[in-house]
Amino acid sequence: MVYTMSGVRFAHLPSIKSSSLPTFNDDRRGNAVSFSLRKDTRSSGKIFGRKPSSDSESSSLATTPSEKLGGHQSDSSSAVTGHVEPLETVSQDTTQVLDDVHAQRIETEGQDTSGSMSESFVQEVGQRRIPPPGDGKKIYDIDPMLKSHNGHLDYRYGQYIKLREQIDKNEGGLEAFSRGYEIFGFTRSATGITYREWAPGAKAASLIGDFNNWNSKVDVMSRNEFGVWEIFLPNNADGSPAIPHGSRVKIRMDTPTGIKDSIPAWIKYSVQAPGEIPYNGVYYDPAEEEKYVFKHPRPRKPTSLRIYESHVGMSSTEPMINTYANFRDDVLPRIKKLGYNAVQIMAIQEHSYYASFGYHVTNFFAPSSRFGTPDDLKSLIDKAHELGLVVLMDIVHSHASKNTLDGLNMFDGTDGQYFHSGERGYHWMWDSRLFNYGSWEVLRYLLSNARWWLEEYKFDGFRFDGVTSMMYTHHGLQVEFTGNYSEYFGYSTDVDAVVYLMLVNDMIHGLYPEAIVVGEDVSGMPAFCIPVQDGGVGFDYRLHMAVADKWIELLKKRDEDWQVGDIVFTLTNRRWGEKCVVYAESHDQALVGDKTIAFWLMDKDMYDFMAVDGQATPRVDRGIALHKMIRLVTMGLGGEGYLNFMGNEFGHPEWIDFPRTDQHLPDGRVIPGNNASYDKCRRRFDLGDAEYLRYHGLQEFDRAMQHLEEKYGFMTSEHLYISRKDEGDRVIVFERGSLVFVFNFHWTNSYSDYRIGCSVPGKYKIVLDSDGSLFGGFNRLDDSAEFFTSDGRYDDRPCSLMVYAPCRTAVVYAAVDGDEDSISLVPEDV
Repeated sequence: MVYTMSGVRFAHLPSIKSSSLPTFNDDRRGNAVSFSLRKDTRSSGKIFGRKPSSDSESSSLATTPSEKLGGHQSDSSSAVTGHVEPLETVSQDTTQVLDDVHAQRIETEGQDTSGSMSESFVQEVGQRRIPPPGDGKKIYDIDPMLKSHNGHLDYRYGQYIKLREQIDKNEGGLEAFSRGYEIFGFTRSATGITYREWAPGAKAASLIGDFNNWNSKVDVMSRNEFGVWEIFLPNNADGSPAIPHGSRVKIRMDTPTGIKDSIPAWIKYSVQAPGEIPYNGVYYDPAEEEKYVFKHPRPRKPTSLRIYESHVGMSSTEPMINTYANFRDDVLPRIKKLGYNAVQIMAIQEHSYYASFGYHVTNFFAPSSRFGTPDDLKSLIDKAHELGLVVLMDIVHSHASKNTLDGLNMFDGTDGQYFHSGERGYHWMWDSRLFNYGSWEVLRYLLSNARWWLEEYKFDGFRFDGVTSMMYTHHGLQVEFTGNYSEYFGYSTDVDAVVYLMLVNDMIHGLYPEAIVVGEDVSGMPAFCIPVQDGGVGFDYRLHMAVADKWIELLKKRDEDWQVGDIVFTLTNRRWGEKCVVYAESHDQALVGDKTIAFWLMDKDMYDFMAVDGQATPRVDRGIALHKMIRLVTMGLGGEGYLNFMGNEFGHPEWIDFPRTDQHLPDGRVIPGNNASYDKCRRRFDLGDAEYLRYHGLQEFDRAMQHLEEKYGFMTSEHLYISRKDEGDRVIVFERGSLVFVFNFHWTNSYSDYRIGCSVPGKYKIVLDSDGSLFGGFNRLDDSAEFFTSDGRYDDRPCSLMVYAPCRTAVVYAAVDGDEDSISLVPEDV
C-alpha cells in the first residue's frame, strides 16, 4: 500500500488516517489485537538500575538525570569561572550507565538480542579506535599566544579528560556511549520490540499508535528509578511484530503540565498526515528484502574539498518539493559534471516547519519525510558514492525547535530535560531551545545522533551549524569579535558546549578516520581546527564566513572605492595551520531579504538582457565579469576548501523564498506571506544549461574553475605568495601552488606588456581566462600564446614575464615543459 503526501510517494507504508486520541483511561483496543501485558519483573537482569562495583566484570546503564558533571550540569552553574574548581567524581553509588552491548548480552526475560548486531559490524567496530586523550599541550607550540590563557585551556582540557574517564569507566567507552540508538527508542529482537524513553519528569507513560488503536490503557510502560520508561512487545502468534511497519506511534505521558502525547525522542521516521498539523512518529522497519542495501564504498577523503551546498526540497526546476530520488537522478550527475567532489545536503533532520530551511529540528534521528523514505535517502547517498562524491550532512546540534507536540521541547512536561531551564534555554533571535551540554543524557543523545547518520546512512561527515552560538553564552549576538584572545577564553565561553564539540569530533575521527567535519564559526576561536589530542576543538575545517560579508560590503560601493589590499587581507586573514572552507556566497546570501552576488551586480537587468544574441547592458557586462573574478579570487586565496550554494554557479536570479502564509501576531499585526508559493523555492538549472543565455557562460566558468583546481590542487598547496597588491592599477598578482593568478579589477584600464613576478623560470601558458568567449567574455586574449620569463628579480620574485591584463579579467598562468599541453579550458563531460 502506498501513502501519498504533498506529491511524495512513500512505498510500502499503510494508509494513515486521522486519530482521535484517548486519555489514559479510554480503552479502544479490540480483543483481536489485544494481549495481556504483565508487569515487568526482570529485576535479575534488568537493563537499568544495576549499580557498578569495583569487582564487577562489566559496567551498567543510564545515569540519574540529577547528577552533575564537574559542577556544570545545573543551569545555575556559570559557563566558566576564573577560579577553577576540580571536577566532581561521579559517585559509584549513583552512576548508572548503558551496558556495552559489544561486551555483554542484555539479559531480558523472553528476549533474544543476539541478532541485534551483525558479526561483520562487530568486527568492523572492533577495528576502530578512539584515541585516548593526549596532554593537550601542543596548542601552545602551535600558537604561543595561547600560553597567556593556559588556565582556561588547561581547565577545559581537564574537563574533557575527566569526562572521557567517566565515560570509559561507566559506559564502556565513548564508542559504546555513542550507540544509544541501540538501547533507546525502538529496538527489534527475534522475539519482539522493546521501546525505551528517558522522561524523568513523567509520572506515567504508555505507548500508543495505530497498532493498538491509540489505546493508552493497554501498553503501559514501567519506569526505573532513573526516569527511563520501558515496554517490551512480544511478537504476534504468527511471528509478525506487534507494531507493523509504517504504523504511527507516540508516547502518552502524564506530566507536571498535564497529559501529553509526544513523538518518541529517538524516532527514526515521522510524517505529517493529510489534514493534521502535528507530525506523527512512524515505526519504520521494512522487511529485509525491502531495505536498501548499499552497493558502493565510501570515496576516499579528497585532498582539496570543493563543496556543492544543496537542499533536496528546492532542487527541482519546477515549483514543488523535490524528492531524494529526483535529486539522486537529476542533481547528483550535475554536481559531478560541474567538477565538485563533495555535496553538502541541508535540511535532512526532520523539521515540521519547511521555511526554517531545516534549522528548527523536531526529530533528530529522522530524515525529512517531505522528500521520501529513509531508504530513498540511502539510495541517494549510495549513488553519490558511485559518482565519487563525498556526502556531508548539515547537522544541527546548536539548538532545536521549540515545538512541544512534535519536538523535544517540554518532552516530559519540564523545560529542563534536554535543554537549559529558564531564560538560558531559549535563543531569543532564533526562537528556539538550547541544549544543556552538561547533561549526561543530552551528551548520549547528541553523540549517538551524530554516529547514527554516519553509521546508518553512510554520510561522510558533517557541517556543524551554529557552532558560534554553542561556544558562547552570548551566542555571538550583538558581539563584535576583534581577535583579542580574551574574547574566546573568558566568562562568556560555554565550556560544556566546547567539551561536547571535542567529544563529538573525537568520536567521529576515531571511528571514521576518513570523515570530514566542518564547523560554522564566525568568531575565529583559536585552536578550532587543531586535533583534540593536541588541545584543540578538533574540527577539520572552519567556514571562512567573513569573506561573503566583505563581498556584500564591497558590492554596495562604487568600483572606485574598492581596495585590493582590503580584499587580499580579508581572504587571507585566517589562522595558520587551521584549514578553512571559503565561499563568496552561500544559502544565507540567497534568502529573501538579501541578494545573491549576481543580483547585487545585475539587478533587474537579469530579466531582460541575458540573451547571448541580444545587446547586453553595461550593468550586465560588469556583472558577468565581476561575478567570475569574485569567485576565482575567493577560491584562489581564501582557504583550503571551497563552497558554492546550488545555482549560484550560474548566477541564479532573484532570491529564495519558502512558501509562506500570512502570519497573524498576538498584537494584531500581520506579517504577509507569499500565498504559499513555491515559485522562488526552486532552482532554475535550465537557465544555466541554456546555451543561448549568458547564465551558461557563468556556469561554464565555474565548471572550468573546479576542473582547474582538480588538476593543479592549488587550494591545498603550501606555496602561497602574494607578489602584488597595486591600489593604483587595481591589480592583484599571487602564486598558489604552481600557478600564477593575475586579477585586474580596474573598471576601464587594460595593461599591455604588464610585468609580473614569478618563481619558476621558463615557458608559461594561459590555463584559465575569465574573458574567454565560452565564459561570456570579450575574448581579448590569445589562449594559444606562450610567455617566456626574464631573469632578474621583480616584485621580490626571482624572475618575471610580460602579460596583457585587460580590465575586469582574471587570468591564470602555468609553467609548462617543452610541448606539454596546459589544461583544457573546456572539461570533458562526465
